[in-house]
Amino acid sequence: MEDQDPRAPSRSEFLKAKRRASVERIAGAHLASMDGTMAEALGQSNRQRLVWLSLLAMPLLFPVALPGMASVVGAFCLLIAFGLCVGQPVPLPRWLARREIDGRARALLQRMFGRVVGIVASLGRPRLLRLSDRPARVLNASMLSIAGLSMMTPVPIISFDNVLPALAIVLISWGLRLRDGLMLLVGYLVTLVAAASVLLLWWGGSAAVAELFALAGLAWGR
Repeated sequence: MEDQDPRAPSRSEFLKAKRRASVERIAGAHLASMDGTMAEALGQSNRQRLVWLSLLAMPLLFPVALPGMASVVGAFCLLIAFGLCVGQPVPLPRWLARREIDGRARALLQRMFGRVVGIVASLGRPRLLRLSDRPARVLNASMLSIAGLSMMTPVPIISFDNVLPALAIVLISWGLRLRDGLMLLVGYLVTLVAAASVLLLWWGGSAAVAELFALAGLAWGR
């Protein structure tokens, strides 16, 4: 009987490498077609659009200035959430369909692609499947809607308010795509924290603006 090669990968390492290759193949195929308008790039199924949503949200994981990107991702998130509720993708509005993907966002995504996708691939796997089944689609759509609205809500003064909603969108999108219920649970938690943080930032920003008005001797809110 021959001894097993100590350099041979274990079963867990083999499965991890297989998952990573699968996720990279899925995400890489979408990334390669990012040129052009949103309508030209997007697929015709919710599964394809979930991958697109996660890719578009990835650049917003970092507090960098990407004018208009948050509104596009938030609106797209709401459309996908509605499509999940009705069980089929909905057409893009004309203003979003004609929108070209920002070159700076595309360059940033290409730089961070391997790192983020690698983390998703190493952690994501099918489990807690009931959370990704059809009966849970209203829950998942609701969470995506909250994340999308948190993304779109402008916050006074603060410039890093998109990080948590973007993380929630990435987790829920890949959780649904990979049928990973644990990733979905974490995405739900981050969504609720993101919504609460937006409310707190609104309150804090409004209070700061009111204080500035008061110091200037002007009335605020009248």
